[in-house]
Amino acid sequence: MSCVTVKEDNGLVEVILNRPEKHNSLSMEMFEELVSVGDRLMRDNTVKVVVLHGEGPSFCAGLDLSLMKEVSDPSGGVVEQLLKVDEDGLSLAQRSAYIWKLIPAPVICSIHGVAFGGGCQIALGADIRIISPESKMGILESKYGLVPDLAITQTLPHLVPQDIALELTMTGRAFSGADAVEYGLATKLAKEPLVEALALAREMVGRSPSSIKAIKKLYSTVWQEGSKSGLSMERELQRELIGSSNQVEAVAAALEKRMPKFKDA
Repeated sequence: MSCVTVKEDNGLVEVILNRPEKHNSLSMEMFEELVSVGDRLMRDNTVKVVVLHGEGPSFCAGLDLSLMKEVSDPSGGVVEQLLKVDEDGLSLAQRSAYIWKLIPAPVICSIHGVAFGGGCQIALGADIRIISPESKMGILESKYGLVPDLAITQTLPHLVPQDIALELTMTGRAFSGADAVEYGLATKLAKEPLVEALALAREMVGRSPSSIKAIKKLYSTVWQEGSKSGLSMERELQRELIGSSNQVEAVAAALEKRMPKFKDA
């Protein structure tokens, strides 16, 4: 079964994360399929609006625990797969989140359940985020001894002040949908975010697609062109952390549900 499914209706495209039994946690297959689907939509002129959402109880719970174990072993090859840079200067992990910025059509993300870690960063790649009040978001990578590296340097700085970004990222704490809207990480609250997202998408489909795509290009040029050196720094810092004693201990403690015992940095 595909990890990412696509529904298309007169230019309105739904991209659905489809590992509901795993809360749509990110496997290697999920990363690859997100990039494959995003690349296809980026080149499809018939696409007017994209709605990104998750099947089952959550949008995306972040990195799958089995993949987390593999990532903690830098000799296993998974790290190279995730961090290998393509012709656009993006790793596979980064592209899975940043591809939504590269799609000419607007991308609306519907968030329910949880959007943690990589799931949160993928949501940040959308142009608009609609979230339910009871949903939880969180940039959790510090809990596993890592930095967030799904192109967050190109998304988060345009949404929140640096102090908010530092506090959320350094603590790795979960926060509510209402908090997400207050901080600027989500656009609006809705009891049924997917219903709201699809209604907004249909409204946009009724506008000139040339106008809608031009508006995204215009605003992206003004707001979203951050320093590309940030992408490189994400990867370099992650390479240093992966497999280090403190990172391995962070993962082990999380899996064993105990307090970690870290060495001095």
